[in-house]
Amino acid sequence: MREVSALLDGFIQLLHPFHFMMLLLAVAIGFIGGAMPGISGAMLVVILLPITYGMETTPVFLLLTGIYAASVFSGMISAVLFRTPGTPEAIATTFDGYPMAKKGHPEKALGLAIVSSVIGGIVGTVFLIGLTPILADFALRFSSPEYFALAVLGLTVVASLSGGDLVKGLIGVLFGLFVATIGIDVMTGANRFTFHSTTLMSGIDFVPILIGLFAISEVLRKSREESKAKGKMKKLSKSLLDLPMLRKVSTTLGRSSIIGVFVGILPGVGATTASLLSYSEAVRWSKHPETFGTGTPEGIAAPESANNSAAMGAMVPLLALGIPGSATTAVILGAFVLHGLQPGPMLFDNEMEMVYSIFAGLIVVNLLILFLAKPFIKLFSYTVKIPYSVLGPYIVVLCVIGTFAVRNSMFDVMIMLIFGLLGFGLEKIRFPIATIILGVVLGGMVEEQFRRSLVAANGDISIFFTRPISAVLLALALLALVFPIVKKAFNRKDQKTITNNNGRHSL
Repeated sequence: MREVSALLDGFIQLLHPFHFMMLLLAVAIGFIGGAMPGISGAMLVVILLPITYGMETTPVFLLLTGIYAASVFSGMISAVLFRTPGTPEAIATTFDGYPMAKKGHPEKALGLAIVSSVIGGIVGTVFLIGLTPILADFALRFSSPEYFALAVLGLTVVASLSGGDLVKGLIGVLFGLFVATIGIDVMTGANRFTFHSTTLMSGIDFVPILIGLFAISEVLRKSREESKAKGKMKKLSKSLLDLPMLRKVSTTLGRSSIIGVFVGILPGVGATTASLLSYSEAVRWSKHPETFGTGTPEGIAAPESANNSAAMGAMVPLLALGIPGSATTAVILGAFVLHGLQPGPMLFDNEMEMVYSIFAGLIVVNLLILFLAKPFIKLFSYTVKIPYSVLGPYIVVLCVIGTFAVRNSMFDVMIMLIFGLLGFGLEKIRFPIATIILGVVLGGMVEEQFRRSLVAANGDISIFFTRPISAVLLALALLALVFPIVKKAFNRKDQKTITNNNGRHSL
C-alpha cells in the first residue's frame, strides 16, 4: 500500500506546471537528439548535466530519464526513413524497417515502430515499478558464465542476418569480434593489434563503426542513384496506425517486451543487445523466417518493443543497487552523485517521493511519445524534400559532429570514414554488414566473460555446462545455429525428391 500511495503521489507531482514542462522538454530534446545520427541519449544527458546543477532533484531526473526514454524511441525514425539508426538501440530496426519503407509503406513501418516502442516502454516501466526487488535479485544470480552464454546466444542471430549465406555471416561476425579485441587487454594490460599507436590503445569505439557502416555507406550509395524516398514520404499523411498489422504482431510484442526487460536489468548488457536478441527470437519463432530482412512487421515490432523495455529495465539495477545497467544510466548515476544522492536500497527510504515521481514520469513520457510522435515525424520527414545533393552532405556533417563528440577524437572520424567506404564496398558484393555490427557489439562481452569464467574455474571449461542457466542458454545457441543448416539440408532433399518424382511422372 505504501508503494501504491507513493506512485499516486508521483503522478500528483507531475501536475506541477514546472514538472510537466520538464517532461515535455525531455520528449522534445529526446526526439530531436535520438533522430539525429550519431547523437545518443547518453550524449544528450552529458550535455545537459552541467545545466541541471543547482536545480531541485525531482525536475532534474524527470528531464534526464525522460530524454533517455524518448531518445531510445526516436532512434528508429531515421533508421526507417534513411537506414541510418539515430541511436545504437535502433540498429536491428533498420533490418526490416527500411525495406518496408522502400517498398512504399513508410507510414506502416513508422506506425508499427511507434506503437511497439510505447508498448515496450510501458511494459518495462510496469516491471520497474512492481518487480524491482525481484528483478534485481535475479540479475545478481548472473555471473560471468551466464553473461558469456547470453552473448553467445545473441551471436546466433547471424543465421538470420546473413541473407541465406551463413559463411559470409560468420566471416562478418568474426571480423567484428576481431575489431572488438583491438586495444589494451582489460585483464592483462597488454597491447593488442595497436601497432605502437597510442590512439589505438583505447580501442575502436562502437559509434564510428556503426555510423560508418550504416550511414556513410548509405550516403555513398544514394549519391550514385536517384532517391525514391521523396515520393514515398508523401504517404506519411495517412494514418500511422495499422490495427490488422498490430494484431498480427501482438505475440511478438509481448515476447520481445519481456525479453527486453530481463536483458535490460543485466548491468552492462544494454538495449542494443536486447533488440538484437529479440530480433533473433522473432526469427526463431516465425513460421516464415526467410521473410526477415525484407520488410516483415515482426522484424520491426521485436527490436522496437525490446529496446524500449530494456531501457526501462536498465533503470532497475541503477535505482535498486546503484549499478548502471547501460551507458546512459551510468551518466544518470553521475547525475545522482552530482546532486548528492546515492542510488541503492536507501534511496527508496530517503527519496521515495522522487523515485516514484520518476516512475510516474516514465509512464507519462511513453504516453506523450504516442501522441507527439506523428507530428514530429511529419516535421522530420520534410527533410526528404531536400535534394539529396544537399541532404547527403548534411547527414555526413551530422555524422562527423556526432562521431567527434563521443570522444573528441578526429581518429574516430577517420575510422567512421574508413568503415563507410568498407560498408559501401561490401554492399556491392551483397555482404551482410549487420553481422559485423553484431560481432563488435557483443565481442567485448564474449571475450571478457569467457576469460573471467575460466579464471574463476581454474581453467575448467565445464563451468559453462554445469551451471543450469548458462547450460540452457548455450544449448539454445547451438540449436539456433544447427537448425537453419538442418532445415536447409531437408529442403534440398525434399526439392530433390520432388524433382525426381516429376522426372518419373514425365516419363
